[in-house]
Amino acid sequence: MAHPAVAVLERHLTLYKRLWRASLFSSFVLPVLFLASIGLGVGGYIGQVRGVPYVVWIVPGVLASTAFQMAVGECTYSVFGEFRWHRGAHAMYATRVSVWDMIGGWLLYIVFRVEIAVVVFLAVVGVFGALASPWAVLTPLVAALLAVAVAAPVTAFSATIDHDSYFALLFRFVMIPSTLFAGVFFPVEQLPGLVRPLAYVSPLWHGVELCRAATAGASPPWPVWAHAGYLLVFAVLGVWWAGYAFRRRLQD
Repeated sequence: MAHPAVAVLERHLTLYKRLWRASLFSSFVLPVLFLASIGLGVGGYIGQVRGVPYVVWIVPGVLASTAFQMAVGECTYSVFGEFRWHRGAHAMYATRVSVWDMIGGWLLYIVFRVEIAVVVFLAVVGVFGALASPWAVLTPLVAALLAVAVAAPVTAFSATIDHDSYFALLFRFVMIPSTLFAGVFFPVEQLPGLVRPLAYVSPLWHGVELCRAATAGASPPWPVWAHAGYLLVFAVLGVWWAGYAFRRRLQD
């Protein structure tokens, strides 16, 4: 038999086979349209940022924010429903699937979803000539690390709450501000000094800077190991929190 974590991944992929058409617009079409309108349209007025054309500068931001938003969106209602609505997590726990198998299989599924979107996006922007460095081949690895760093704590949060109304707060006060002020559209240095540290706390900013270093060949503000290490710590703490939250909720 397959490893229990792989069996959990297979379960989520089987469910996704029935829903994949609904994700085409948000996962593939929307980022490309966004790149064309903002990167090419607005970029024609902006010109260059940090010595590179705006479309080249914004590509890694859109790529990282796509992985970020997918990780947040997938780990809200889907995880909440496993515990509160159809109790699929309880059904899995009644077998030989452990808490860590559930979390591992779920995170593998998130990485799978994100990697498909990232590879397709890279292929499209490559046709546009918006990849200025051969190191762009490393961006799927960065996107995977960013996805786990975001998905793990959001999964834990979704397993902790008792009402889905909390997701509106998560979207309004975490996801949207992170997308707007984490260096996706403009350099973080343009933010007021009091607000700037909030951008540095966001995992998205670290993912954006690593992707920008890979696709544009630019040096990131922090050493590469510091950006990657921050995301790795975020992921480890998120997985620990998810394990704690799953065990408590499965006692219901």
